[in-house]
Amino acid sequence: MDSPGESDKVREAVREHYSKVAALEEPGCAPGCCGPGQQSSLRLGYSEEDLAALPAGADLGLGCGNPQAIANLKPGDTVVDLGSGAGFDSFLAARKVGPLGKVIGVDMTPAMVARARENARRARVDGVEFRLGEIEHLPVADASVDVILSNCVINLVPDKDAAFAEAFRVLKRGGRLAISDVVAIAPLPPELQEKVAALTGCISGASSVSALQAGLLRAGFGTVKIDILRESREFIRDWMPGSAAEDYIASATIEAVKPVDEPCCDPGCCGG
Repeated sequence: MDSPGESDKVREAVREHYSKVAALEEPGCAPGCCGPGQQSSLRLGYSEEDLAALPAGADLGLGCGNPQAIANLKPGDTVVDLGSGAGFDSFLAARKVGPLGKVIGVDMTPAMVARARENARRARVDGVEFRLGEIEHLPVADASVDVILSNCVINLVPDKDAAFAEAFRVLKRGGRLAISDVVAIAPLPPELQEKVAALTGCISGASSVSALQAGLLRAGFGTVKIDILRESREFIRDWMPGSAAEDYIASATIEAVKPVDEPCCDPGCCGG
């Protein structure tokens, strides 16, 4: 984990970058874990039907995978979307959990939260709310969530142990993580590691598979599965052309489950 001062610098750099992205009228940004809006999302595994169902302005092309594909969302589920941006995955999740479910998007960038709320208002989407907050300090009650989604955001978090501990805290027993993110497949060279552009572009903050597994297990998760998507090399090459970033990072799916027998001193503290 970085020192508090370094962590604050990282958060401010990320917040500044994505505030600028939120202000764009058209999707896409560079450098970043993003592409040309809809075409980028189709490459990541979302369908034409998914994209057609989104409010205008929700798809900023900021993902690196499709957590919906592994989330197994059910009607009535309560879902938290970490780093919800303009609401892309939150709106898709709301369709799946239905009127009896609930989706909470959390983002630390005020401009993104404002954009997501406006998207929801204009499209009259029910069952979704967007909260301002950091992933390391979630504005969500203990043991109140069935599924946590996240799309290319955990790599941007300075204190990943705190993020995983918070995810564990808010999940019910048997609750699960469904994350798409980038992982390090080789040590980053100094020129990539030190660039702020690489950090805000989802490159220098990537952790190794073993580090992510260890962090999730330390947080208390009992089942962890991480699958590297080798085909992601093709779109990662476009993030920072000429940097060879695709030689050092790859997109991956990250799944983890909170044990159903997680110790609990109060009968009501774990939910479910």
